[in-house]
Amino acid sequence: MKSTIDLESLEIFRAVIDAGSFTAAGEMLDKDKAHVSRVVSRLEKRLGVQLLKRSTRSLSITEIGRDLYERACGILNALEETQACIAQAHGEPRGLLKVTAGTEFGLMRVNCWISEYLKRYPQVQVEADFSNRIVDVIHEGIDVAIRVGPLVDSELSVRPLGYIRYGLYASCAYAHARGEPESLQALSEHSLIMFSPRGKPVWSLVNGKQRQEITGEALCIINNNLAVRDLAADGLGIALLPHFQAAPLVSQGRLTQILKDWERVPVPVSAIFTSSRYMTPKVRAFVNLAVADFKASSEIRTPASHGCARSRTQIKIKQ
Repeated sequence: MKSTIDLESLEIFRAVIDAGSFTAAGEMLDKDKAHVSRVVSRLEKRLGVQLLKRSTRSLSITEIGRDLYERACGILNALEETQACIAQAHGEPRGLLKVTAGTEFGLMRVNCWISEYLKRYPQVQVEADFSNRIVDVIHEGIDVAIRVGPLVDSELSVRPLGYIRYGLYASCAYAHARGEPESLQALSEHSLIMFSPRGKPVWSLVNGKQRQEITGEALCIINNNLAVRDLAADGLGIALLPHFQAAPLVSQGRLTQILKDWERVPVPVSAIFTSSRYMTPKVRAFVNLAVADFKASSEIRTPASHGCARSRTQIKIKQ
């Protein structure tokens, strides 16, 4: 009787090698550790060979196990691509979409996309991870990663979504009490609430082809833009904020934009995914929704070119 290998055995065997242990493979596949171990043992028995060398502290692959692993990867990858092609031909977004984004942009913008996405496509579910940790898109099984800022070179596919634009804001009470500055130089007479993830904060501002940097002591330095926004809304000083974060408080009369001709160099936002060739309907629909939101939004849009800087000065703020 010829021995046979089922797809579940190949999938579990590949997961054990990728994860490095039966326990980690079980967590990856949402299966019990004992079940994972039994499947691999049964596979060895069917084939009549030892695929893994086990000890109480380690797990290593044999030479023939390595050969099976490479062939299993080829078979399973081909199957996944076939399933993706079939799903793409079907056209209707369905299944679980795993999305990741930074905490602030995730809460303020991506969450809105998810809400609209779920309303439009009743056959999808979403699992979202909003955090500032570095996410491994491939090994963590992420479908779409939303990244803010310049990207490092990667083999992953990238779809530019648009740009985040920034402006200077203060509370109406602050502007009334201290007066609105008429120039960047006048900021030296004001209290500044500045964002900085680390080190000394710098505002790099542009006005057409002019560019200036604001450095120096601030009343408060915080590593979270939402906290910066709230302190500015409480009347404590002037802040440089993304327009989309400031917009809700502007509509409430809690913030007002000042020095409107000056803004930070717009920051790009991109969608990252594993393959544009085999993009499933659920991924394509989500990415298209994000692109449409950028195009429709008045506070987040693709900027006009600022050109080369004609003048570049640095303004030192003293408190």
